[in-house]
Amino acid sequence: MRPAVSPEDLPGLQQRLQHTFSEPRLLQRALTHRSFGADHNERLEFLGDSVLNLAVASLLYERLGGRPEGDLSRVRANLVKQETLHQLAVGLGLPALIRLGEGEARSGGHKRPSILADALEALIGAVFIDAGYARAQELVWRLFSNLEITPSMAAIGKDPKTELQEWLQGRKMALPIYKVVATSGAAHQQVFDVECEVAEIGRTERGIGGSRRAGEQAAAAAMLAHIRTL
Repeated sequence: MRPAVSPEDLPGLQQRLQHTFSEPRLLQRALTHRSFGADHNERLEFLGDSVLNLAVASLLYERLGGRPEGDLSRVRANLVKQETLHQLAVGLGLPALIRLGEGEARSGGHKRPSILADALEALIGAVFIDAGYARAQELVWRLFSNLEITPSMAAIGKDPKTELQEWLQGRKMALPIYKVVATSGAAHQQVFDVECEVAEIGRTERGIGGSRRAGEQAAAAAMLAHIRTL
């Protein structure tokens, strides 16, 4: 296994986060991949994903408040996508701190964008639990402070999740619900089977991907393929 995060590493990360945890176990858990052990970061990642989306939405409301909803949604999608979160995670020094199982470590998991992006979301979730939403929002706004955020980002091609969200919003329907229904494969080569449900049309679709995000995108693409036939 990749060794546990040493105590001397944690103050440095907390300094970069500008947050000192009152419950250090939360920080340790946020840095732990499921391949390392049972006390891993997936639940924190789930929570952090929602906190991240809300914090980025409020940031865009402040910076690009004059833009229509669709543009704001597309800019947000580009800011919270895996590639962006991976870059931010590298900037925080997370590759050297992630705790991985032996197989995941040997296969280069500490450099894998999906693992690092998930760990960043888990850190955001951990800050939220440790100190509340205001502190987590401050962290998110700092993380994105050095990124150029412009309306032109809305012109970048839509991903399936964004396109599905806009289709539903344009018809005053509730947003889709994504759920991981199964995982398979070794810890360092997992496959995620994700369900996308749109309750108002009574439809669910499934998608498969090498990460939760990829599975969600595949499920959204399947749902789009269905609704285009309506």
